[in-house]
Amino acid sequence: MHIQDLPYPDPGAPDARSGPRFLWWLGRNQLGGQFKSLAWGLLHFVSVSAQPFCVGYAVEAAVDRSGSRLALAGGLMLLLGAAIAVGDTFLHRAAVTNWITAAARVQQLLARKAAQLGSALSRRVAAGEVVAVSTGDVEKIGWFVEAVSRFTAAALTIVLVCVGLVVYQPALGIVVAAGLPVLALAVLPLLPSATRRADHQREKAGRATELASDTVAGLRVLRGIGGEELFLDRYRRASQEVRHAAVRSARMWSLISAIQVLLPGLLIIAVVVYGVHLARTGSITIGELVTVYSSVMVLTYPLRHVEEIAMAYSFSRPSARRAARVLSLDRATDADGSRDADLPTGDLFDPATGLLAPASRLTAVVCGDPDAAGLLAERLGGHSSQDGPSALLGGVPLDELPLHCARTAVLVQDKDPVLLSGSLRDLLDVPASGTVDAADALAAAQCGDVLDALVQGSLEADDPMEARITERGRSLSGGQRQRLALARSLFTDPEVLVLDEPTSAVDSHTEARIAEGLRALRSGRTTVVLTSSPLLLDRADRVVLVHEGRVEAVGAHRELLDTEARYRAVVTRETDEDSALSGALKGLTDDELREIEETA
Repeated sequence: MHIQDLPYPDPGAPDARSGPRFLWWLGRNQLGGQFKSLAWGLLHFVSVSAQPFCVGYAVEAAVDRSGSRLALAGGLMLLLGAAIAVGDTFLHRAAVTNWITAAARVQQLLARKAAQLGSALSRRVAAGEVVAVSTGDVEKIGWFVEAVSRFTAAALTIVLVCVGLVVYQPALGIVVAAGLPVLALAVLPLLPSATRRADHQREKAGRATELASDTVAGLRVLRGIGGEELFLDRYRRASQEVRHAAVRSARMWSLISAIQVLLPGLLIIAVVVYGVHLARTGSITIGELVTVYSSVMVLTYPLRHVEEIAMAYSFSRPSARRAARVLSLDRATDADGSRDADLPTGDLFDPATGLLAPASRLTAVVCGDPDAAGLLAERLGGHSSQDGPSALLGGVPLDELPLHCARTAVLVQDKDPVLLSGSLRDLLDVPASGTVDAADALAAAQCGDVLDALVQGSLEADDPMEARITERGRSLSGGQRQRLALARSLFTDPEVLVLDEPTSAVDSHTEARIAEGLRALRSGRTTVVLTSSPLLLDRADRVVLVHEGRVEAVGAHRELLDTEARYRAVVTRETDEDSALSGALKGLTDDELREIEETA
């Protein structure tokens, strides 16, 4: 896989049982790139490590005053220099490719999982953790995946050099061969502590990211209640905890780096002292001493990759664990479905509650529990995140349809829709039937003042469609964001539209106009509105009361107000005392009521 070929046509099915298994799966899925990096790494490291032998050969040639051997040594040095340059260049190219492709695969997997889970993802995983996984964690995972091949090349080079030294000069070669494993393994006892500190740092960083995300998302509310300083202090404390954790982690890695410098230095001293002794006794030549000394010096370069792979694994393991946790989340039903991708039509029915939304009509649903209403809206859209019977559209179970097909047939707008940053034209650049014009959708959602606000807040755009919307629409009020989201849903014009509290953040006058516009624009289409607003309920063709997970009453809004106490309590926010008083007053005659009024 080359960078220009990204994104992957299919990123694959990851092994998300644990972080290490996920890392192993990633490595196995780019073996071609790994072997390419290994080959170039061997060329580079072996060429670097072979230079001391050429230097020793040149010293021997100079001592023996052999010009031909000296020229041969020079030629070999030039050849090795060219091999080092070529190997290093293509090793870097292969390593960067492996890093980017591994990170891109993880990002595609996360994006696919987010699309499959939909709104269920934010209920099961904190937003800050998702942000941390899709940004910093992806880079650390890619780092470890690409570092494996370089470490393997470095380890093989160390083995080859040790064998070569033992054959070339057994007396000193055995010393080097015995000392190098000690250098490589000396840091192993420190790795568990370093890993724990790295895990702790990542947990603190994820918590700080989550807190920052929540603070920014609720900034308008915080300003309204004067809570900016309170949350700012919380974020300061979280940031300090991250800093302290990072310092503790850095101290451990500094100790590991110091050991990686100290122990090779001690080995070099031992080789020099012992080598000088052997040279003075005539056991070895000056050229052989120079070769062994230079080899030990050069081997500190591939030995650095032992420290790097340990650091990469320590940082990538918690990142891989978080990514695997997100990727292991599944829907209650198969996203691929078992039926053909044919869009069904007809009545929408929920067996769990007994709710029936007739085709081509506006049905309003009153549910006293907001959480239950959200779950009902999700179930009506098909492929619910919870186990249970599937909603039926025209008698076809929605969870048997492919996920994209079910979402095309039934569009669900939850109570907290997201507006992505970009222009208003980008916001409305969504799959649509083509029947509803953007201007009509904006007018039905009463977005006139929103368009004016967007133009006034933009320094360059005179056309509202080109005006910029900030991230999540934070420059707009809650009601303005809600209306833009409603306009987007109306513009899409699906066969079935399910709206969960679409007007909870707007005033009553605007809500009344939205109710009229919604009814007119969705004429002939199936629409389900979960709401307790009397203005919307009064304009619905059919009102359904859902209580404790079952349909309790069906009728018109005014009829249910008079006949259903539960319905009246939810819609009018009536308390138990108010209900008892209302019931008592209904049993009184007109004369008794006048008498009570006169007494009052």
